[in-house]
Amino acid sequence: MESPDELERRHTLSTATTRYDDLRMREALAAMDAEGVAPPLSREESLELLALSEVVIRKAGYGRQAMVRTARAAGASWTQIGAALGSSKQAAWEAHNRWIEDQARQHEETGYTGLDPDSASSARGLAGQPD
Repeated sequence: MESPDELERRHTLSTATTRYDDLRMREALAAMDAEGVAPPLSREESLELLALSEVVIRKAGYGRQAMVRTARAAGASWTQIGAALGSSKQAAWEAHNRWIEDQARQHEETGYTGLDPDSASSARGLAGQPD
């Protein structure tokens, strides 16, 4: 079985969700099939489905923070960003800053993934303070 980390390196968000949807549909069809024509997922496929769900969550979270950065760069306030996320401006700002720090820490640990020091500094500057 591949771990979520291995699957994350192999898949984009689009390919991960496509594979997840395919396995989930097969699982649903097997559950509804009273005649036993649609085979249930194997143990390996069930574990892949579970790992893919983690990959989708990770990649969607990364994409969300990238869009927050895009909105800030376009001049959006934290009040507007919070409203777009269905949260308060403070919660949106705090989540984004946690993400920046996590990305900086990841780069320190790996030397290649996450945000390098210059990128982290730039991201902090763009994030600013909640308005």
